[in-house]
Amino acid sequence: MRAWIVLLTLLLAACGGPLNNPYAPDEAAQNVLFSNFGPDRPKHLDPARSYSENEIVFTGQIYEPPLQYHYLRRPYVLEPLTAAEMPRVRYYDASGRELPSDAPAEAIAYTTYDIRIKPGIRYQPHPCFALDAQGRPRYVPIAPAELERVRRLADFRETGSRELVAADYVYQIKRLANPRLNSPIYGLMSEYIVGLKEYGQRLEAVVKDLPREAYVDLERYPLAGAQVIDRYTYRITIRGKYPQFIYWLAMPFFAPVPPEAERFYSQPGMAERNLTLDWQPVGTGPFYLAENDPNRVMILRRNPHYHDDFYPAEGEPGDAEAGLTRDAGRRLPLLDAAVYTLEKEDIPEWAKFLQGYYDASGITSDTFDQAIRIGPDGRPDLSPEMRARDIRLSTAVRTSIWYVGFNMLDPVVGGTSERARKLRQALSIALDYEEFISIFLNGRGIPAQGPLPPGIFGHREGEAGINPVVYRWQGGRAVRRDLTEARRLLAEAGYPDGREAASGRPLTLFFDTMASGPEAKSRLDWYRKQFAKLGIQLVIRATDYNRFQDKMRKGNAQIFEWGWNADYPDPENFLFLLYGPNRKAGTNGENAANYANPEYDRLFRQMKDMDNGPERQRVIDAMVDILRHDAPWVFAYHPQSYGLRHAWVANVKPNLMANNTLKYRSVEPALRVAYQAHWNRPVWWPLGVMLIVAAAAMVPAVLAYRRRLSATAKDRA
Repeated sequence: MRAWIVLLTLLLAACGGPLNNPYAPDEAAQNVLFSNFGPDRPKHLDPARSYSENEIVFTGQIYEPPLQYHYLRRPYVLEPLTAAEMPRVRYYDASGRELPSDAPAEAIAYTTYDIRIKPGIRYQPHPCFALDAQGRPRYVPIAPAELERVRRLADFRETGSRELVAADYVYQIKRLANPRLNSPIYGLMSEYIVGLKEYGQRLEAVVKDLPREAYVDLERYPLAGAQVIDRYTYRITIRGKYPQFIYWLAMPFFAPVPPEAERFYSQPGMAERNLTLDWQPVGTGPFYLAENDPNRVMILRRNPHYHDDFYPAEGEPGDAEAGLTRDAGRRLPLLDAAVYTLEKEDIPEWAKFLQGYYDASGITSDTFDQAIRIGPDGRPDLSPEMRARDIRLSTAVRTSIWYVGFNMLDPVVGGTSERARKLRQALSIALDYEEFISIFLNGRGIPAQGPLPPGIFGHREGEAGINPVVYRWQGGRAVRRDLTEARRLLAEAGYPDGREAASGRPLTLFFDTMASGPEAKSRLDWYRKQFAKLGIQLVIRATDYNRFQDKMRKGNAQIFEWGWNADYPDPENFLFLLYGPNRKAGTNGENAANYANPEYDRLFRQMKDMDNGPERQRVIDAMVDILRHDAPWVFAYHPQSYGLRHAWVANVKPNLMANNTLKYRSVEPALRVAYQAHWNRPVWWPLGVMLIVAAAAMVPAVLAYRRRLSATAKDRA
């Protein structure tokens, strides 16, 4: 089938391609990936400020932190990217004496990370690196008359490059403290990186009297916690022991920024032309942003100076059979460019995917039934229509959790009493998330048995991983406990049949949510029905997100729904959500349930500094058992991501931690051209019918005209 399509339709494509092609006639035949973004443009492309999924699609390909996640291996593992090797980690006590690697966490006052980068890495071409004949910056300062001719970055005729050095990484760490940038991780990092909080305070004093766009030379102000050791080595010093810090070294926050770029963009008139790091980033990554027209298109092109980087040769069992190691050893990136077109609506995006004009697509609720069939075993599969188009499906359980939380400060559902605990356990059984996943997620999720999703160390599968309060193991699978058990727990809590035993009044609970509007009504009605199964009345209090956050900060909610996406693949990133000192009320931490259990908190402090291994697993198991017993959350579900791609797209393996996966993608342009021509052949017969009808309609008029001419001729005779 494929060979027949290629042979026949390439002839059609050579004649100019499909008439509805949204691209130039020859673009589909190029080594380019076609995708989309929207409905909103990325707001920040500056690595000190960017922290959104729609932004990291671009920043992850442009900027290079020292570490990255291995593309194929699972569980997720870090490896060097620009670093020559993994960071060298040392521990010190308060007197500066070096400690052994197995020193207890309480003895460690400081940890240092020595990072040596590879020599010879170069930045993308950019005018900030251009030099004149005397070796001085070509465009700093730039003459006003010359700037007047500039409307976009491509208008600068001269560009340059230079080698990446350790000082560029230190410069970016300093930028995290710049009060004008408002980096979203400054608060967290200032608690760890030595001197960063004081550095931010110093910069506040420096910039308060300067114009908004004035350049601040951060190289003039040293930072104790980030130091250059030599041209290719730098050191980060943090307080105490924080093993999870190494994961941050794989995020764009810790990618290098050259001071020349900030100095270049800080000149008067640049910001008015959208010439800023937020709009035109400068990096060493496999791609650079060649065009940024957020109302139309964003284009990434191959960085001509990209350093040696090769496709991995090893992965998980089954990767080779799936063709994922076919390009092992090939130099990266495999693409020449990626074109992202703005799409504000789901329907035209889906239509263009089916026409072959987008190489990949997600699946919305509106398109799910067209794309997916659920088999007898409950597993998703492609619909016949998708199979006929040779479309491929990729699925992955996200490193995320959605949960319903109980405010442990509330006098009814909160606290440590048996009465409140059994009420929470009863509700945990009653909320049927198997049904929720089926109705509202089209099956795209798995019921959560605890706070840790698959892919995170500490998560257990099978019978060892079930929540025994809510499930029992039966027939080789987890089965939700019957409502009779929930009603028994409810009665033991003092609410038989959902009524207060003392007064006989119905139990009324309050549910806070940020969901609102017609699309949320059916979901909120579902929640009411779940509580009603126990005879409990549920009052929905829906607000906008800002108001919802304010209520959570003040501890005014009773029951609420929320979720969490992993920043890094470590159990600490989920278990800290229920750590007592991290409570939301009073401290604005991430413990939205305001849960506090002294034994859990003790185990958390022990666990967070441990290396992965059997002993850490035992501690995690004990912590999860406490949470299941106390039930501060209803562990709802872990979402699943579904992705579709055409047959000409290869090397696709969902990696929910890595941000720089574009460099591994490859396409077969000839096959894409062939399929596009086959799926978009013009249908000419309606035009032929219209011409025939038009001709038929003209016949009477022509005959009448000829009769009139004949009659006129006779009259003249």
